[in-house]
Amino acid sequence: MISILVGYIVAWIAVRAFKVPHGRRGLMMTAINGANTVFIGMPLNVALFGEVSVPYLLTYYIVNTVIIWTLGVWVIAGDDPTIDREGGNKAKFDWHHLIPAPLWGFIVALPFIYIPGLENGLMKLTFATTALSDIGALVTPLSLIYIGIMLRRFGILNMRFDGNVIWTLLGRFAISPIIMAIIVFCGFHIGIHMNSVFQQTLIIQAATPSLAVLPILANTYHGDVKFATNIVVSTSVLFIIVVPIIMVLQNL
Repeated sequence: MISILVGYIVAWIAVRAFKVPHGRRGLMMTAINGANTVFIGMPLNVALFGEVSVPYLLTYYIVNTVIIWTLGVWVIAGDDPTIDREGGNKAKFDWHHLIPAPLWGFIVALPFIYIPGLENGLMKLTFATTALSDIGALVTPLSLIYIGIMLRRFGILNMRFDGNVIWTLLGRFAISPIIMAIIVFCGFHIGIHMNSVFQQTLIIQAATPSLAVLPILANTYHGDVKFATNIVVSTSVLFIIVVPIIMVLQNL
């Protein structure tokens, strides 16, 4: 949470310093700090670190989701170029977005993990656990299919790299994971210890592609839809190059 909030502060300074036009400022700030944790982050993390990393990924996912649908939406809505800025911010929240389907699954699973007796009782229902396990195994392949559909729909050849896009890419792929690494490093030196898989998961997730719903939010709040789409496509393609670099740096 500290890492993402610091990232928003850095992004706010950047959009002011580089005089990013209204309609892009909020999108740029949220693109730098909002990750596509489920559809891309999940299969990526499982491929890199195995199933043991899923609980750590869900920790990042919950914080990331809550911040996106509160602070992120507020920032994008406040940058709506059609609103009267002197009349106040007209940002509106859809609280239903705070608990999407993956988060509901996490909440429902918690009692079976922490309440004595429930887990043993559930494991006896082999028909249910087998079915749920098979459904859960579909997450990674379906995510990869979704990524392919998304890239085909947006069009890889439509990527354009102007100054705003380049700074957003640097923020997402460099500044965001660096901030996370610094926070983890500082925590280690004040006595907050976590295992290596947790550390690597947090840093990798801080560099995953920007959230896929960015163009929808841009359209809802009259932002630059082409810019938002370009960011989603660019980060989804270029992360293939970025992730191996981060893994090499982490293993030095």
